[in-house]
Amino acid sequence: MRSDWTDLPQELRIEIETQTGPISSIDPAPTGNHADIASTLHSPEGLTFVKAARKLADRDGPEVMSLRREAAVNPHVSGFAPRLRWQAEAREWVVLGFEHVSGRRADFTPGSPDLTVLAKTIQAIQTTPCPDVVRMMVERRWQSAAVDVSRLAGTALLHTDLNEENLIITPEGRAYVVDWAFVSRGQAWIELGLLIPWLLKAGHSPREAGEWVSQFDSWNDAEPSHVDLFSEIFAEKWRGHSETNSAAWVAEHAALTKQWATYRLRNRK
Repeated sequence: MRSDWTDLPQELRIEIETQTGPISSIDPAPTGNHADIASTLHSPEGLTFVKAARKLADRDGPEVMSLRREAAVNPHVSGFAPRLRWQAEAREWVVLGFEHVSGRRADFTPGSPDLTVLAKTIQAIQTTPCPDVVRMMVERRWQSAAVDVSRLAGTALLHTDLNEENLIITPEGRAYVVDWAFVSRGQAWIELGLLIPWLLKAGHSPREAGEWVSQFDSWNDAEPSHVDLFSEIFAEKWRGHSETNSAAWVAEHAALTKQWATYRLRNRK
């Protein structure tokens, strides 16, 4: 459950208003779960999107660490991510203030023109050098599901969560990628492997999803056995999540990853 704006210390709210001007209203974000507070602030300076997270008693917790990763990578992805305008920190709280982007969430259903936008966005990410500030190694996320995950290691910049909610398209047609909480480095094709369940959820068949990602050189150049391994451990990881988390979306994602792994391995034999 998200925190209320009034949970922020008063001195931090005052500091935020030095950046935004007096806040007239606050609209909590309807989706997302990587921050304790995610809201649009209305003020004389315009709109600002704010994400805030509370530290643990003696260290940064997962949500704070995700905000620090977003802040660190932001200057390097300014061509396709909302610009970070300011940062603030007081007592146990960390706050980021982003350029507000007005637009709609992307549509990944078969035949949607947004798929062309998605493809261009992925190409932009995959041609952007991974900066040194990105220290999360993508293979470490899968260590519990495989003995050897070294085949996932690489140097490419990975967003790792390119779902419909995280691609905003403005009325002018510009695309912005939001929520860089799990930005990582690794093999470039892993971005596409992580995208496949979202394509399945949007209505693509496994064959159609496989054909769609095959437009990318990084996918075609990947060693097939490495993709097979990832498909298996991806499904296994989410099967484990579904056993300890009863949320409907977890069960759905587990089913989608299993659907893809089953198709991939059956059609590779």
